[in-house]
Amino acid sequence: MIPLRDDNPTHRKPVVTVALIALNLVLFVYELSLGERVGPFLQEAAFVPSRAFDGGLAGAGSESLSILLSMFLHGGWMHFLGNMLFLWIFGDNIEDRLGHLRFVVFYLGAGYAAALAHAFAGPESMLPAIGASGAISGILGAYLLLHPKAPIQTLVFLGFFVTTIRVPALVYLPLWFILQLFSGITEISNRAGGEVGGVAWWAHIGGFVAGPVLLFLLGGFKKGGPGEPRPRPAVLEGGRGRYRR
Repeated sequence: MIPLRDDNPTHRKPVVTVALIALNLVLFVYELSLGERVGPFLQEAAFVPSRAFDGGLAGAGSESLSILLSMFLHGGWMHFLGNMLFLWIFGDNIEDRLGHLRFVVFYLGAGYAAALAHAFAGPESMLPAIGASGAISGILGAYLLLHPKAPIQTLVFLGFFVTTIRVPALVYLPLWFILQLFSGITEISNRAGGEVGGVAWWAHIGGFVAGPVLLFLLGGFKKGGPGEPRPRPAVLEGGRGRYRR
């Protein structure tokens, strides 16, 4: 199932969401420009779990900038487009709730939590872990709690038949999380001492769990927050002393 859009209006322009998409695009284009040099670049600059555990806390601290950079790098067109689609659909509502500055803190915090979850699940891995999906998973976790009834317009493939249906977030997002959890457990059980590449399932899991925690810490559950509907200003009608809102 591929989400196309949500029917969940916002009260402010998603300037940070758009800026994040633009930054991801700029760095993805830079990756494409490297050609065959992209592999060595990612190995050197991106987050590698095994390096985070070299030297204890000092090693983990040295990887903090690599984690930040890795949030804006992608492994191909499908990886990039899929992440940006999810960010565009769900990010604006979390930004609307938290406000622009707190949304930046939320996004980066979810990304760091996701990277650490991935590292703890495979501390011996020497493969670079890249992508915005960990931070975006945090957005999904927060969205589920804030807007469980929001309908998600979803593209569904039934063999050769393709259609769209409206799925509430309360159904779509838990199903998405269960898939990540099942895949993550399967990956660990199938790991036999060698490298396991592909999708960083535990980054998705860690980000999704961190999302509600960060939302709470940043005051996103408080009533009357930035994303709450605002009353319309009183307007005098026809000079007759009546006001409408």
